[in-house]
Amino acid sequence: MKRHRLRGNIMLLMTAAIWGLAFVAQSDGMNYVGPFTYNACRTLLGGFVLIPVIALLRLLPDKPGEKRENAPLKTTVTGGVICGLIFTVAGMLQQYGIKYTTAGKAGFITALYIIIVPIYGFILYRRTSLKAWVCCFIAVAGFYLLCINEGFSVSVGDLLVLACAFFFAAHIMVIDRFNAKNVNGPLMSCIQFFTAGTIMLICMFVFEKPSVKEISAAWLPILYGGVMSCGAAYTLQIIGQRYTEPTAATLLMSLESVFAALSGWLLLNENLSVKELSGCVLVFIAVIAAQINITFRKKTNKGANDPNEKVSQ
Repeated sequence: MKRHRLRGNIMLLMTAAIWGLAFVAQSDGMNYVGPFTYNACRTLLGGFVLIPVIALLRLLPDKPGEKRENAPLKTTVTGGVICGLIFTVAGMLQQYGIKYTTAGKAGFITALYIIIVPIYGFILYRRTSLKAWVCCFIAVAGFYLLCINEGFSVSVGDLLVLACAFFFAAHIMVIDRFNAKNVNGPLMSCIQFFTAGTIMLICMFVFEKPSVKEISAAWLPILYGGVMSCGAAYTLQIIGQRYTEPTAATLLMSLESVFAALSGWLLLNENLSVKELSGCVLVFIAVIAAQINITFRKKTNKGANDPNEKVSQ
């Protein structure tokens, strides 16, 4: 079980790193095309990239002791469509919200999904430990230091981005729900992208005037966004969440803001103040603390039969 949890944590950490670097690609892509055009292209590309991956995974034999029966195809399709619809709404709310608020405030408000997930769990009668709540609040404090650089006030854009955070939190909970049914993760991710991509494609023609020349000019950021941010990262998220409970998974994925700040510092020559670095440290501490499981065991006399001792090899 510990090995599977470590595997899931590594996958979610990779997801956060890919998403963090995606902010650089998205920033560059917006220099050529509109937000709906960029999102539609990268999301559909992510779906097409996963088709050969799904075919390849079906050819690989199961490892001894790890054979697992997948849920019926209907369940996987249902999960993919629901995730795609939630993903579409979250992306649209975030994009429109950013038009009416600053990027720093939008980043902080979006990151509030790390506290919304355990709230959802509480509403759904799912137990969340005190340690997880404390780690979430520490992470929120870290995000505030990392993202907020000006006076905090509430605008229409802030409310739209806050609504987006609720949908991203719902996205995590839905993935956890369908993972419990042993869905085919890569296939569900693929269906999710084709669902979201189709809707965004319609929005692209309704709200924007895309051209082949503009899309061609943005080929590199679109390629990264489609292959890595969508195809790889969201699939890693779905598979990684299978081995990690939602609150811990959310904290791990929230590291994307830290990776975004660091990648901006390394690739875009953006400076990080002491306050922002302190925020990175707080988020990192919260994530590490959420993964540490401290238990106390009573000492037993030598020679005594203690069944608990045999478990912790």
